Amino acid sequence: MDKKIIIADDHPLFRAAMQTALKQFFDHITIYEAGSVTELQMLLSTEDKPDLILLDLHMPGAHGFSCLIFLHGHYPDIPVAIVSAAEDPQIISQSIHHGACGFIPKSLPPEDLRNAINTILAKQQWLPAGFSLQSKGVKTSEVEDRLASLTPQQFRVLGMISEGMLNKQIAYDLNVSEATIKAHVTAIFRKLGVRSRTQAVIAIKELEVEALQPESNNSSPNKDPSS
Repeated sequence: MDKKIIIADDHPLFRAAMQTALKQFFDHITIYEAGSVTELQMLLSTEDKPDLILLDLHMPGAHGFSCLIFLHGHYPDIPVAIVSAAEDPQIISQSIHHGACGFIPKSLPPEDLRNAINTILAKQQWLPAGFSLQSKGVKTSEVEDRLASLTPQQFRVLGMISEGMLNKQIAYDLNVSEATIKAHVTAIFRKLGVRSRTQAVIAIKELEVEALQPESNNSSPNKDPSS
């Protein structure tokens, strides 16, 4: 039976390289690609559930660990492995704390990558050689449970808000009415315990660590759900 794997990363060249490597490793494999949280959610809603999601920590619609927390809360039976260029011990520990079944550095040699994927598909945890999980600095935030309570559509809208998009733009992209988006935004504010777009973005940014900060963010979130 084919193994189904989703590569969720916003860099097309990396997705292509990973897909080539996986096809060399396995004879029976079906690979899907997602370049954003929206594309990942669409795959999860339309395709058979995958055997593994290989997830980058930064994609459009996600900040740091927010997508991992969402996936762990809504799809707890689907293994998620973080694939990242960041190899800081704190980031690795936080990834496991938030529900990842493994952490795969993007610098990993091909044979080690094969072993990592095989280990995770066998439902075992895989971590870089010589790494030991840290409990120091790994904190549980109230926003984690609040974020996990969002519906898939609400999480998608929150990601768009974090990118500075207005309700009208979000409604257009999701092909729904602006009134529907306003209702989602109101529900998001209630679940996160915030009162503005700025506070909502600040809340999910709590899930980032210093090494995960985006390179730049020139957006200016609006302050009320009617915007």
